[in-house]
Amino acid sequence: MRVFVAGGTGAVGRALVPALITAGHQVTASTRTPDKTARLRALGAEPVVADGLDRAAVIAAVKTAAPDVIVHEMTALSALTSFRNFDAQFAVTNELRTKGTDYLLEAAAAAGVRRVVAQGYTGWPNQRSGGPVKTEDDPVDGGVPDTERSLAAIRYVEERVPAGVPEGLVLRYGSFYGPGASEFLLDQVRKRRVPVLGGGTGIWSFTEITDAAAATVVAVERGAPGVYNVVDDEPAPVAEWLPYLAKVAGAKPPLRLPAWLGRLLAGELAVVQMTTVRGSSNAKAKRDLGWTPRYASWREGFRAWASA
Repeated sequence: MRVFVAGGTGAVGRALVPALITAGHQVTASTRTPDKTARLRALGAEPVVADGLDRAAVIAAVKTAAPDVIVHEMTALSALTSFRNFDAQFAVTNELRTKGTDYLLEAAAAAGVRRVVAQGYTGWPNQRSGGPVKTEDDPVDGGVPDTERSLAAIRYVEERVPAGVPEGLVLRYGSFYGPGASEFLLDQVRKRRVPVLGGGTGIWSFTEITDAAAATVVAVERGAPGVYNVVDDEPAPVAEWLPYLAKVAGAKPPLRLPAWLGRLLAGELAVVQMTTVRGSSNAKAKRDLGWTPRYASWREGFRAWASA
């Protein structure tokens, strides 16, 4: 099939483009930066320069590519280094998830594209009450200061994509790690700058970056419209995974700080992530998409990531 990847030079895009080509697809991939076209060509894609917030450019690029499937991987997160001023740091990404999504759906209609696969997220939006692991049927939460616009943008993608085309799928990736993803986190863990806050009882669900790409290839090829959690098999508390990551990275054990101090130093969302966030189940993606993560557990994935 012909696949148009919007955001081909992001963390997922860099893993997704070669995975699609290996699976036998013909790929056109977009970037906002002309200097990155050579990188896309080296990955095997036909590059196109288009700003995801330029409606005319998006529609023209998609119509020229004439794809069978559009994949929406556009974000602007390369400079994200903390949970402070969260909505401000996510402002461009939020626009890409709202206006950018609308432009891609309009382009899909203009080009006769029936199937669109879009990037979502699971983690802090999960409802922070009840059981420790949530499914796609559980409500998402609100109430975390300075995340309202980001949560609204995440919800927008989940509502618009399945409704906007006959075959719209949203893949809720978990916390990324792996080659070219979250290198800042690994560096900060090695420098002992990521403490466990409170009891470290927040439950995280992880997605290794090549597993995210593999699941996206599956969603390009098959699967019913809807929302899917694309995470590994082992949601885990911070108090368990963070010391393990430090160990396999060759670092000293993380410091431990009370939640009130973490709130002063890093903000409310950091405390939520460390103490009350809930994990996510991948049962639907495994059952309905037939996808299985190569790294079933962050334990084996972290070892490979740190050693690489």
